[in-house]
Amino acid sequence: MADPGLRLRLQSTAPIALDLALECAPGELVAIIGPSGAGKSTTLRAIAGLHHPTSGSVVCGGQVWLDTARALDLPAHRRRVGLVFQDYALFPHMTALGNVMAAMGHLPAAERAPRAAALLVRVHLAGLEERRPAELSGGQQQRVAVARALARDPAVLLLDEPFSAVDRATRRRLQVELANLRQGLSIPIILVTHDLDEAASLADRMVLLHRGRGLQTASPAEMLARPASAEVARLLDLRNLFTGEILAHEEGVTRLRWGGQVLEAAPMPSLPTGAAVDWLIGAGGVVLHRRGRPSAGERENPIAGTILALLPMGEETRVTLDVGDPEGRHLAFALPRHAAQRNALAPGEVCSVSLLRDALHVMPRA
Repeated sequence: MADPGLRLRLQSTAPIALDLALECAPGELVAIIGPSGAGKSTTLRAIAGLHHPTSGSVVCGGQVWLDTARALDLPAHRRRVGLVFQDYALFPHMTALGNVMAAMGHLPAAERAPRAAALLVRVHLAGLEERRPAELSGGQQQRVAVARALARDPAVLLLDEPFSAVDRATRRRLQVELANLRQGLSIPIILVTHDLDEAASLADRMVLLHRGRGLQTASPAEMLARPASAEVARLLDLRNLFTGEILAHEEGVTRLRWGGQVLEAAPMPSLPTGAAVDWLIGAGGVVLHRRGRPSAGERENPIAGTILALLPMGEETRVTLDVGDPEGRHLAFALPRHAAQRNALAPGEVCSVSLLRDALHVMPRA
């Protein structure tokens, strides 16, 4: 039986270098994230047949769309792709219904209007069929663009920064609508976004792209908690990234030298003793020692530091500690605002925290 998912391998030198392998199963949503110029939109264009890589292959729904080794490169109109552009690319002279019908050249003429109307109902635009793009809000235009993409009965849905042109409240509503919509779709969905929170909330897996290279593919939770390298951690803007040295491996634990301190981490037997490593502790892995109320958990990698800054942010307070890192890096974490007040935290005060062993992630130094 043919694989109904999407599989691609792309290598290209222009306009942006690409070296990427990616798979997406039917019903799965994979988000491609990365900085501007990383090659995210170029990847979508290559899948759609709008960019021609130097070498590689694209297979979708069991059909080969691209195989440079066989000199096979199907034109865009022969690829069953639903593509939603960042600017929606609607026809301004057509109504919402007309825009959706324009993607239905594969259907008999008599079937197009009722099918387009049904798709507009599906994206919550019933009653707006006769409005032109200029008469629709940004969110409504985006919904028309999604309906038009689905009108092609695509084998894959490609979303290129689909929510970037709307305000924050509308963006959140559209994200919820996409999450609901995808439950009724059994095709691969590729989402390109610069918004990490958006990717983490919508995607089954994320692909971090940098300078055309796929640095890591993982679930959002795995990538954020266990980045593959310090480079990945920096691109994800993860704080609390430090360096150390593997001191020893003992039963059920790896000991790590960090300046003048020894920390316990989950076992990493593949890293040799004496190896220089990068390590990361997520904000959720930093636990404040409550003054006057010690707990057993405080014995887990206890660290003392001087408070450099307190920043109230809504219902939480962000704390920055000077922990004597040999390279001058600081430890940052957040806690409920009332907890900061109850523990009398203030700049210049000394406080202690624990670094939870299972949240301490060790990475080989590149």
